[in-house]
Parts: sequence; structure tokens; C-alpha cells
Amino acid sequence: MANSETTRFNFATDKQANAREIMTLVWQALQEKGYNPINQLVGYFISGDPTYITNYKGARGIIRRMERDELLEVIITDFCSRLQKND
Repeated sequence: MANSETTRFNFATDKQANAREIMTLVWQALQEKGYNPINQLVGYFISGDPTYITNYKGARGIIRRMERDELLEVIITDFCSRLQKND
């Protein structure tokens, strides 16, 4: 018997989960290679140059799974929501 419930797709939640996974993997790869992840990520986000991200563990390809502006949107939204909670 088929399930009669409609499955809902929440794009925002899916995008957040993807961004979190991407950033976690890239952050770890940068740290393991001895880079300062913040400096490298800022360089990448400002310039769009993927060479700021190491190829180690496929991090350069991983970060390109999502557009820079989409990643930044998720990061800034999360940051701002945390600020609001602390008010």
C-alpha cells in the first residue's frame, strides 16, 4: 500500500545542510594541510579563485559544489540568526 502523505521538500534546510557539510570538509582539509582556514576562505570568497582552497581530500572540488554566493548566504544567515538570539 502506497503512502498517501505528501513529502515536503525544504530547499532552505537542504541548502543549509549542504553548506555545512561543504564548509566542514573544506575547513578540515585546510587545517590538516597547515593553512589558516579563515584566511584561505576569505581569499576564495572575495576573489573567486579556487586555488585558495587546497586540493587535499578533494576540498577544491567540494567547495565548488555550491556557488560562492549561496555559501555566503547560508553563512551570513546563520551568523545573523545567532546574533538575534543573543539580543
